[in-house]
Amino acid sequence: MKKKDNALGNIVIGIVIVAAFWSIILGLIDNDDGDNGWNTPNYSDKEFYLIASSENKILDKELKDFAKKEGFTLNIEYEDTLKITRRLNQGEQFDAVWLSNSIWMYAVDSNVTRISDTKSTSINPIIFGVKKSKAEELGFVGKKLYTQDIVNAVEAGQLKFSMSNPVTTNSGASAYLGLLTTLAGNPEVLTQDMLENEELKEKLKTFFTGVERSTGSEDYLEEMFVQGDYEAVFSYESSIISINQKLKNNHKEILYALYPVDGVSISDSPIGFIDHKVDKKKEQYDKLVSFLLGKRGQETLASYGRRTWYGGTNENVDKKIFNPDWGIDTTHYISPLKYPSTTVIRKALNLYQSALRKPVHVVFCLDYSGSMWGEGIDQLRDAMDYILTDRAEEDLLQFTDEDIVEIIPFSSHADTVWSTNSENNLDSLNKLIKDRNPDGGTALYPATQEALSILDRSYDERYNSSVIVMTDGQGNIGTYDALERNYKRLNHKIPIYSIQFASADPEQLELMAKLSNGKVFDGTHSLIDAFMEVRGYN
Repeated sequence: MKKKDNALGNIVIGIVIVAAFWSIILGLIDNDDGDNGWNTPNYSDKEFYLIASSENKILDKELKDFAKKEGFTLNIEYEDTLKITRRLNQGEQFDAVWLSNSIWMYAVDSNVTRISDTKSTSINPIIFGVKKSKAEELGFVGKKLYTQDIVNAVEAGQLKFSMSNPVTTNSGASAYLGLLTTLAGNPEVLTQDMLENEELKEKLKTFFTGVERSTGSEDYLEEMFVQGDYEAVFSYESSIISINQKLKNNHKEILYALYPVDGVSISDSPIGFIDHKVDKKKEQYDKLVSFLLGKRGQETLASYGRRTWYGGTNENVDKKIFNPDWGIDTTHYISPLKYPSTTVIRKALNLYQSALRKPVHVVFCLDYSGSMWGEGIDQLRDAMDYILTDRAEEDLLQFTDEDIVEIIPFSSHADTVWSTNSENNLDSLNKLIKDRNPDGGTALYPATQEALSILDRSYDERYNSSVIVMTDGQGNIGTYDALERNYKRLNHKIPIYSIQFASADPEQLELMAKLSNGKVFDGTHSLIDAFMEVRGYN
């Protein structure tokens, strides 16, 4: 029993240590007014307002049905964890918050939103999943594995992987910091001086050349992985379980889960009460917590691959979910990763974005059709000004000299390409964007096709290549069928990310996303927010 308690204690300590890290992240990104959503909830004793991380949507129906039986209506808004914390710090009002990790609870400014009575609802390790045949080939199956073993395989060019972005997601940042500590020789405390080590930086840079796809959210990482054909992924244990279930149903090769003995990160899915001194709210909150921690709630969480025990081991699990054949291991204690000081973390994240990450080759297709006159073109210019200047550096989304950025303005046809790969720099690209005026029709498909051709002809594995399309209307020049035919003839599969603005046709954009394993972003409320979000995916 004592050993189990110590294991849980280590997990809690790890969460507390990293709390300040997320305070820094929020400080870096908290510059957005955003949409205030339920800024003033209806404080009826029959209504309860919960904001929850999107991954917790798995209990939506059960929670709402339970609340209804208890005599009140449960309203739940789902959002990315980082955005939830930012919204709470901006003063948006909810009765409770249910996040992915306790580190985010500590990042909420108690002078703005006071959270109390927090309870952890499940445990979710962040681990490496590799195609089983590849794991066997590398000798990872049945072996006492260290992080360095995985690093060596990547550096040798034997393994490529996908992960979520370290500067925009919890799992990505945790994976990066753990890797950083390992390559620094697992010191007792990681220091700023260690980050200046040129040999360490070269090792990290080499490792990140193994990134095949990077995404701005854990949810999309799973979706993208299932739709594509990739070797490995860094993600939550529950996500790897979910991926394997879908791969098995599609008769595809499953992933084998790897747990380095020198430590993994964990998320503990906490829920907390926000007291606005309204009658019955605390009573309603306590009922929701009792449900989540009760038999039905815990069984539902476990059915989705969440660990509902704390510290220690558990051999009495559903083997169809926590499948040992997939490498899912519930028989060993979890060793949580240690985190450095907040100053070192901030420097480490800046180092990743400015010098270590795999560079990108991105082509923006920007709509200059006549319908963009007025507010539309003003918003586009402002969004691109953010992307191409040091404004993006505040959010760790800046481009570097190693990146290749190209712009294709389009109206009735795709215009001449502007590129940092020629005589233009980011400042001159920004000026060209501001000087160009809208006119004519919407050559959405020809512009996208040209962008894909550019990336295919100049394809280089040293870069992550992608197309980002922004449009405010319907493509009325060229056809999707022609784009599809040309895409299937490409030598490389390049994702198309689209930003929907104004009256853009979502069906057209979704077809391009499905074709290329890309994604559509909503810019109808804030174009600059959409550009910020899409930057986390390339």
